[in-house]
Amino acid sequence: MAPVNSAPRTIIALGLEGSANKLGVGIVKHVYANGIPSDTELLPEYIELANVRDTYNPPAGEGFLPRDVAAHHRLVIIPLLHKAFEEANITHEDLDCICYTKGPGMGAPLQSVALVARTLSQLWNVPLVGVNHCVGHIEMGRAITGADNPVVLYVSGGNTQVIAYSQQTYRIFGETLDIAIGNCLDRFARVLKLPNDPSPGYNIEQYAKRGSKFIELPYAVKGMDVSFSGILSFIEKLVKTEPGKYTPEDLCYSLQENMFAMLVEITERAMAHIGTSEVLVVGGVGCNVRLQEMMGQMAIERGGKVFATDMRYCIDNGIMIAQAGALAFARGFTTAIPDSWITQRFRTDQVHVEWRT
Repeated sequence: MAPVNSAPRTIIALGLEGSANKLGVGIVKHVYANGIPSDTELLPEYIELANVRDTYNPPAGEGFLPRDVAAHHRLVIIPLLHKAFEEANITHEDLDCICYTKGPGMGAPLQSVALVARTLSQLWNVPLVGVNHCVGHIEMGRAITGADNPVVLYVSGGNTQVIAYSQQTYRIFGETLDIAIGNCLDRFARVLKLPNDPSPGYNIEQYAKRGSKFIELPYAVKGMDVSFSGILSFIEKLVKTEPGKYTPEDLCYSLQENMFAMLVEITERAMAHIGTSEVLVVGGVGCNVRLQEMMGQMAIERGGKVFATDMRYCIDNGIMIAQAGALAFARGFTTAIPDSWITQRFRTDQVHVEWRT
């Protein structure tokens, strides 16, 4: 443990995120008042220096292909890097580490960004840190909201998990058995030919606000896990076989209410199991106001509180990768160049969370 009177230690980390259709570059500054991080729960002082992002949006009714997303990332990453350094008012000489998303995510986009991170690390002689995308979301949420020991609901285009911390690992209590909730929303948005800008899920949320008639849909909770593929097939069939019977607004409203209720159920069960009153909602779908309302009502009934962030931090971004990477780097973790591969199935519970005790 560092002496009480040791000089402050500063870490400046660059974060590169490109696991899906959003490319993010972020720069964060950590200040440890007593020098070397101690073996406590206390996080360093968090200072945001830059958080810029660019999104690849295909035409309405179409999904995004990995090769097209990777091409987008290659096209915009250098301009985004320049923009981030300008916003942070620093140069690469000020960096202590370069953090990149190691996984999970789409293969081609992950590889494109990892290649840039690897190249910059060698050009600038700055250590490399591979980061788990899911852990990045969690640590960003903790830093922004101040949540202490919450159950984490992680909901995005590629992931749906209920998570809680235990013994330096983020344990997965429940998850989707098939597709993620964000993927379900995106695919239904394509059925309705909703725009991809700013995101399919956002546009479904706006339609749902105007819906009033609840349509019965399959409710698939299996213990601590959920399933969304059957719900998607069912509601797609309604649109195709009974056109005009239901309005798009009522369909979006019913889909949201049904799936969000499933998430509230398994999250509450995890809260009861570990004995916490806090819920932290992270990931792109976590921006949904209705999900936050439903989760908040459940938390209040349990005498607790829900924590969530806005679009700057819940949607994939570079600063969350910088945040998690800097915490690991402060404990001596780095990724050697020969080990700087990516993995599309990098699970949350495979990470040693050494910065928490």
